[in-house]
Amino acid sequence: MASTAEQLAASFSFGTFAKATELRQRIWFTLGALIIYRIGTYIPVPGVDAAVMAERLAGTGGGILGMFNMFTGGALGRMTVFALNIMPYISASIIVQLMTTAIPTLEALKKEGESGRKKMNQYTRYLTVLIALFQSYGIALGLETMHGANGVAAVADPGFFFRISCVITLVGGTMFLMWLGEQITARGIGNGTSLIIFAGIVANLPRALANLLELGRTGGLSPIFIVAFLAIAAAVIAFIVFMERAQRRIVIQYPKRQVGQRMFGGDATHMPLKINTAGVIPPIFASSILLVPATIASFSGNVQLPAWVPVWASNILSTISSQLAHGQPLYMALYALTIVFFSYFYTAIVFNPQETADNLKKFGGFVPGIRPGTATAEYFDTILTRLTTIGALYLVAVCLLPEILISQYGVPFYFGGTSLMIIVSVTMDTITQMQSHLLAHQYQGLIKKTRVRGRAR
Repeated sequence: MASTAEQLAASFSFGTFAKATELRQRIWFTLGALIIYRIGTYIPVPGVDAAVMAERLAGTGGGILGMFNMFTGGALGRMTVFALNIMPYISASIIVQLMTTAIPTLEALKKEGESGRKKMNQYTRYLTVLIALFQSYGIALGLETMHGANGVAAVADPGFFFRISCVITLVGGTMFLMWLGEQITARGIGNGTSLIIFAGIVANLPRALANLLELGRTGGLSPIFIVAFLAIAAAVIAFIVFMERAQRRIVIQYPKRQVGQRMFGGDATHMPLKINTAGVIPPIFASSILLVPATIASFSGNVQLPAWVPVWASNILSTISSQLAHGQPLYMALYALTIVFFSYFYTAIVFNPQETADNLKKFGGFVPGIRPGTATAEYFDTILTRLTTIGALYLVAVCLLPEILISQYGVPFYFGGTSLMIIVSVTMDTITQMQSHLLAHQYQGLIKKTRVRGRAR
């Protein structure tokens, strides 16, 4: 076994990559699909003046619109056919996953294997269409009331026809991206949905870096600060990689059993529990919830409110906007608390200690020193609670540090903690899949060589 591992390690080179034809085809397919996605982010929605939308985003770049524009790769700011991006599909997936724990029918469907997974995916697609319809209609209404600083309307010809065409265009773009993501997952390399978001963020990183260097050239930021910031960014990325790879391994023992005159079992394996089980979901949820009131308040200053809206309501909106701005103490405190809450909440959905303990008991597995059943479930729950505490603190630290830099020093919004986590996580997952394909190719080569030698003998 050791000699086989040494042979694989020795042959792991660019030569092996050149021989892995299937992997190369998958990479080229992925790159082609992402190029198509980037082209679509420049196809405008008919009847919309993108300059007005860009002007509005420049004024609310730190709000929820700025965050969504980052995830869409600038498509929202240019008001293109991919303005909604694949976010409705992600929202639908999370909602279906949450409903699985509350609705017994969906929970039973989840346990049916491949057929159940296909039905769940179909329900997710239907929910994606509903969410996209709702969001696109809201965008169409918002565009009709939007005006630039010089009084130019964002929509030249508002009305029923514009709303219908805008909804059809945006929903069609989302459904196309959902299909494209599924094709990348099946025929490419990596998770298609994650790679689409990853491509949108990375596409704007060069511009953000250029803006940062321009601030240094014009004297907006000192060169020492820029160097220190880049060093901090590299340290944060290394920290994210370390924490995303960190896991607690619980030893699982399987008893020996005799079948005829032979003994089977008696093996010991481990169950890996990640420190950050919830992934990047808590920061995304926390940002969305906190930035909604601030964004509504910022829009109220540019959109003429109806006559029946009292003055005190407008004052409340402006107060909320000021208190929930980036870098404000109230915003930072609520941001940290919501990240911690969603870390525990989503971890409880992803990992069920009682179900895991029952499955181990069913197949004869047990944790050494812990009784099977309820005691094992309590043991898993205790360990998972401690790990989630560490993971939540890690998410808070990674997300709050960029918030301070953005609010206090004017660092570009694309260097936020959520965007860095998405970039690092997707990169690690994609590289892991590439290594798996290469190892499978190498094993196939070794098996063929062994067969040839056996025939020669």
